[in-house]
Amino acid sequence: MTSLANIQALLLPGLRGLTGRYAQIPTQWSGVFDQGTSKMTVERTAEMRYLGLAAIKTEGGATVFDNASGQRYIYAQEHLEIGLGYSMTRKAIDDNLYKEQFNPSNLGLMDSFKQTKEIEGATVLNTATTYNAAIGGDGVALCSTAHPVDGGTWANRPTTDQDLNETSLTQALTAIRYFPTQANLRVFARGRKLLVPPQLEWTAERLLRSELRPNTANNDVGVLVSTKALPEDYAVLDFLTSNFAWFVLTDKKGLLYLQRIGFETDMQVDPVTGNLLVIGYERYSFAYNDPRAIYGSFPSA
Repeated sequence: MTSLANIQALLLPGLRGLTGRYAQIPTQWSGVFDQGTSKMTVERTAEMRYLGLAAIKTEGGATVFDNASGQRYIYAQEHLEIGLGYSMTRKAIDDNLYKEQFNPSNLGLMDSFKQTKEIEGATVLNTATTYNAAIGGDGVALCSTAHPVDGGTWANRPTTDQDLNETSLTQALTAIRYFPTQANLRVFARGRKLLVPPQLEWTAERLLRSELRPNTANNDVGVLVSTKALPEDYAVLDFLTSNFAWFVLTDKKGLLYLQRIGFETDMQVDPVTGNLLVIGYERYSFAYNDPRAIYGSFPSA
């Protein structure tokens, strides 16, 4: 509770000004996740298996039937409740001489909720190598070398995690082209955006701006630039926890933000104490329902 003891300097004239609030990082999660709304406690998405390859038919022979189609995996997305509140005594409000700079409506409640949302969105990527049973799906982590399909597995991370460089990025973009459906048909998938932590921003800039091959004395063409391999360029995510992990978003949908209840506030005076109570509330979730939406590499150094 904010009381007179917390704002002693604000009770006396002569302060030049107040500091402590700063410009916030622009919204980043919206460039990673598709967005939607929800009216359910838990949203579920089913991954289906459709028909496989057609088979060569011999003259007079039987046509091959593929009767293996149907549901394969269920991905669940349960919404979080996000809340934050604060209280101020009546005396702290009445006796504060700097109400324009420090008052119940400008303490940055919305800023707190915005940054929490960035952290929750980044958590999907920060935990991409850990299987989350609450999401379920195909039984392995978001980024894995062993996503199951009928008759085999596929990978959206390298067998040995690689640092970000021209070779590892072009290998990732090539691997994305080989993503399969559950029936092992080739998915028409392409990379569209590189995601990096702040520590790799300079590497990403060199890779995606060099007209000639980066980090060599060769006069080779810079293939990432000349082929427009990443049409949505790159983005720096400030809340990635690894200094070395990097990701490529593909043109397949699968990373999803769902809003259940939008940000709202309530302000009221406690009739017994006279204290002002302010509460913020929001309900949403970040999750995934198709790992083909992303490729990730997780080197440790």
